Amino acid sequence: MLIIDPEREAKRILTRFEVIHPPVNVEAIARGLGLWVVFKAMELRTSGMLVRRGRQSTIAVNEAHHIHRQRFTIAHELGHHLMHHALVELHVDRALVAFRDDASTLGDDPVEVEANAFAAALLMPAHFLSRDLRAPLDAHDDHAVRQLARRYQVSPASLTFRLINLGKVRGG
Repeated sequence: MLIIDPEREAKRILTRFEVIHPPVNVEAIARGLGLWVVFKAMELRTSGMLVRRGRQSTIAVNEAHHIHRQRFTIAHELGHHLMHHALVELHVDRALVAFRDDASTLGDDPVEVEANAFAAALLMPAHFLSRDLRAPLDAHDDHAVRQLARRYQVSPASLTFRLINLGKVRGG
């Protein structure tokens, strides 16, 4: 059940915040949308959560995770905030809480799939990647994958998955 097209929503946000090159400053975007971003100690398998209390929303991020995972988590929770504001997963003190954990990456829940697609599109916009890649990237060229992942401040695995989804990888 696609509520909002994640690619289109990510492009709308990038345009609104005048982002013209990587890396995308997801914390600045979250703050610009009125969200607080806090880094907290959490169970290792929990990446983060989105907490809504009235008009104020907060993204809590696992402080122990790698910066690339933290950035993806912030983008993922932004996706929930922007695309799934009417959905309620859990109430805590009248607050909506949407957790990002290992289950988020399994691909079983359409809402989680959409939030992941939004995060990938926000952190690695298709039009940025098209500009950076004159030809499809060789999936076996670890150096090129790592170099491009560094440019976008994402993990090589996340970048490779995004490039595969966009049809920008050869030799996979």
